[in-house]
Amino acid sequence: MRVYDSPVLKVNASTENGKMVLDTEGPLSQLAKPFIKRINGIFEEEKPISANEDEIIFSTWVPPIPGPVFSRVISAEIAAIRKKRVPDQFSIGITARCPNRCLHCGAADIKPEKELTVDEICGAVDQSLDLGAYLVSFDGGETMLRNDLVDMVARVDKSRAIATCFTSGYKLSEERAEALKAAGLYAARISLDSPFKAEHDRFRGREGAYEDAISGIKNAKAAGIFTDMFVVVSPHNIDDLDDFYSLAVDLGMHEVSIYEIIAVGRWLDHEDEVIGEKDVKRLEKFQKAMNSKPEGPRVTAFPYFMGPDLFGCFAGKRWMHVASDGEVMPCAYTPLSFGNICEEPLEAIWKRMGKHIAYKKDASYCMMRNPEFRNEYIHTIPKGARIPFRVK
Repeated sequence: MRVYDSPVLKVNASTENGKMVLDTEGPLSQLAKPFIKRINGIFEEEKPISANEDEIIFSTWVPPIPGPVFSRVISAEIAAIRKKRVPDQFSIGITARCPNRCLHCGAADIKPEKELTVDEICGAVDQSLDLGAYLVSFDGGETMLRNDLVDMVARVDKSRAIATCFTSGYKLSEERAEALKAAGLYAARISLDSPFKAEHDRFRGREGAYEDAISGIKNAKAAGIFTDMFVVVSPHNIDDLDDFYSLAVDLGMHEVSIYEIIAVGRWLDHEDEVIGEKDVKRLEKFQKAMNSKPEGPRVTAFPYFMGPDLFGCFAGKRWMHVASDGEVMPCAYTPLSFGNICEEPLEAIWKRMGKHIAYKKDASYCMMRNPEFRNEYIHTIPKGARIPFRVK
């Protein structure tokens, strides 16, 4: 099947032994070969969520294959090869309000003077699509506290992007899940900090948080939304990987996404309590082991996925995040702002970010885990300064 078609490059997909294989033709075929080889390697090693003769759902982070949105994935990869910055991953905080007090919250204790309107949010999303984004993530705070979330999801151009949202499961009722599905929500990322009720509630700072997560997962899944267990891994819960996965299996989830804890927000003073290279290798082995099984949810471990062996750090190069008051950051975990969408176009801010010395070159792993980056930019933020700190 043809999954990308332009005058200079055509990408075809076929299946071999139940695995998808991409091949190219056209003038840019040689240029695209490294990317195609890397993607084929991932397809060979790992299972998709589902696959048939007409469509492949590889991950909750990837649009259906084939389709107009997946064509934009190829376009973004070609742009990356040609050293053009495309924010293919666009996340936007729609509220800072939240019923939880998570120990690792990166947006801890922020009380913005304003909260973006639905028109401001949708305008920013449209601008990101014009810049090449194909994955739109609605983030919080707790996204379910915005009663107009359904309207936001409905207004995402589904011919250009998939729409997803992060939630703790709070207020993700059957009715809300069905409305979000009808609006076109592709995936819900329900966060869990422990597979064990008492520990999850402790980490979330609220009794009942675990029941909210489980209920939200069940309601989203029943509505036909892809469900992703979003796990922020740290030295405190990395030994629970098998238990996280077993819970995801029991709940019939589609994916388990693993991110790394970042020393920011409430975790700012815990730089010694983050994962290291040995942990990243462990996550790589876990991802490959779980994805070699024919059954069960697939696993995406981002410390490995966005590490030196695959794609490197996306922040400021392939990912752009907007906070709930409009401040534009390289990612949701880097407390540096390059402008505000209420003051100027998103394209101008994206270009400014790309001119900053920290984002001119590629980074082989998360920049917020890099001591040199933190010493230069994070440790120099004045105490009491507004977070995210506006870069001059």
